[in-house]
Amino acid sequence: MAPERTPNRLARATSPYLKQHQYNPVGWYPWGPEALERARRKDKPIFLSIGYSTCHWCHVMAHESFEDEGIAAILNEHFISIKVDREERPDLDETYMNVVTALTGRGGWPLSVFLTPDLKPFYGGTYFPPTDRGGLPGFPRLLLALSQAYRQNQEQIAELSRRVLDHLQKVGAVGGEGPEPDQQTVFQAAQFLLQDFDAVNGGLGGAPKFPRSLELGFLLHYYRFSGEFPVLEKLAFSLEKMARGGIYDQLGGGFHRYTVDGAWVVPHFEKMLYDNALLAPLYLAHYQLKGSPLSRRIAIEILDFVLREMQAPDGGFYSGWDADSEGVEGKYYVWSLEEVERVVGPGRAALTAAALGVTREGNFEGENILTRPLTQEELAPRFSLTPEQLDEELNRAREALRQVRERRVKPHRDEKIIVSWNGLMLSALALGAQVLGERRYYEAAAKGARFILENLLQGEVLHRSCTAGQVSGPGFSEDYASLAQALLDLYETDFDPAWLIAARRLMALLEKNFLDPEDGLYFYVAKAQESPLVRSKSIFDQTLPSGNSLAARVCLKLHRLTEEAPYRERALTILRAFLGRARENPFGFAYLWTVAVLYLSPPLDLTLVGEVQDPRLQEMLTVAYRQFLPERRLLVKDPVDCALIEELSPAARTYGPLGEGPTAYLCHDFTCRPAIKAATELEAKLGQFRR
Repeated sequence: MAPERTPNRLARATSPYLKQHQYNPVGWYPWGPEALERARRKDKPIFLSIGYSTCHWCHVMAHESFEDEGIAAILNEHFISIKVDREERPDLDETYMNVVTALTGRGGWPLSVFLTPDLKPFYGGTYFPPTDRGGLPGFPRLLLALSQAYRQNQEQIAELSRRVLDHLQKVGAVGGEGPEPDQQTVFQAAQFLLQDFDAVNGGLGGAPKFPRSLELGFLLHYYRFSGEFPVLEKLAFSLEKMARGGIYDQLGGGFHRYTVDGAWVVPHFEKMLYDNALLAPLYLAHYQLKGSPLSRRIAIEILDFVLREMQAPDGGFYSGWDADSEGVEGKYYVWSLEEVERVVGPGRAALTAAALGVTREGNFEGENILTRPLTQEELAPRFSLTPEQLDEELNRAREALRQVRERRVKPHRDEKIIVSWNGLMLSALALGAQVLGERRYYEAAAKGARFILENLLQGEVLHRSCTAGQVSGPGFSEDYASLAQALLDLYETDFDPAWLIAARRLMALLEKNFLDPEDGLYFYVAKAQESPLVRSKSIFDQTLPSGNSLAARVCLKLHRLTEEAPYRERALTILRAFLGRARENPFGFAYLWTVAVLYLSPPLDLTLVGEVQDPRLQEMLTVAYRQFLPERRLLVKDPVDCALIEELSPAARTYGPLGEGPTAYLCHDFTCRPAIKAATELEAKLGQFRR
């Protein structure tokens, strides 16, 4: 970057990623009418570059090519160059990622796509080096060849574009309505995923190794539905292996995106909000099921990391942390043996090195990524310590290392607040407040939800994101549905009907602005928004749940709360539309399979009658939260102030106070049990529903 250079058009952008390129000599445009009209008027092909601010290889290509005067001159002469933040415009990213995958068989970021002025793709890839290297053409040579091809081979380019568009339409085709989900199809999907289980390192698949949160989440719900204990054992093994690996930040908490190896040791060091939002509930659930101290600790450390490092002052949560600091990948996180010994002192050096996997040779380019290779049972006797003494010593050592690390140059933090990612994190925090009894998690979730509702929901439009108070463009179906799910989780935390009302409003806006009445599914992009090439339906659950899968889960929950049949019908429509493709490829529909499990689960309804602040009712809530019962519908009815909840949830009308103090009413599979007056009795009754 050259600060003396005049900034380009990206200086006016809200995106931190686009602002990273504002001093490039490339004459970048943001995506919009100005760039597209100029491409048509000049009859120049478009170079579309898509990435995000915490992407390591995006930084590499920017430094090697976009900061190079010679390469910039080629781009400026022969192309209209457009820069897109994939996190602000996931619709463009999804469309053109499908293009590059069709053309090359793989995708990733930075995403580099070449388009005709009418946005038809004719070439694409990911990272290109500045000179020929590793079988990849040098970027300048590629640019000149593509410019010449555009001028001289229009017919070939048109034919290639036509084939790519045909492929995109096939990828986006939903197909006809299928059957309802049943136990057999759910069983088959679970067995399909389990074939990919890594019996040595846990998780699914091999290197590069991703947490696969959605797949593990489905298997967790499948265990709850089926009672197949080996499934829970595989989940527990996977969660422990990840927590002990380098993919987990052993000092500061929080997970990195993935590891380049199959044993969870060497991560790609960026930390994303959505990964941690999806992983925290898995550890909370395992703690509910097995009382695991490790899972409890990891859940707390994830949520504390988010509150400490990713919470905006006014509410909401930032997007992610970069992999690089001072231009070096992982520099913030790695240690030499000598550094560790110096920080913790000679008395704790041997214990700390053994506990955190630190050696003189290191495990990453001569340095050490901290891991937890040994269990407490293995470490304690080796150093003649009790488990309590071991924890005390290691906590002191970790804190000393963390304080020293705090003085290092931190990685870049993307301070963009994305609604759908925030929805996932708000849900995780609400669940953390419930399961762990930590009010600070609830307060953070409520503050974040209020921030979004007050600042990003403007009239009938929920905006996608904001950065430093600047709101970006309209949101997508996943934003509406993810936020609605979070509001329902908040309702089940403080029982304020305002959350339920707001969730219903969001789903009404989703219905109005995104629904395709021909098949009953939701478009990814609102009907009033522009959508290049194809208007997709956001079919696949990939790293994040699709908008349709999220909406199906919210609709199931709203049906349980409100008893309004259209909610159930919409959820069933989505399930039936995708079930055929989901059976062929369970990995592409893991969150949808979770919704299918919830749809098939016998209903479990718990209604508590009493004042929310009554300590006896709070004790009942603690008992209810202690159990992993994801199919549970939970209501609290204050007998004095109950008009609104009875209007919103007709089921609440049935129940009233019984004698002095709060009363619990429990129904399972359409059969109601006698009223319950004591938390201990409620715990025993709920325990009967555990596998």
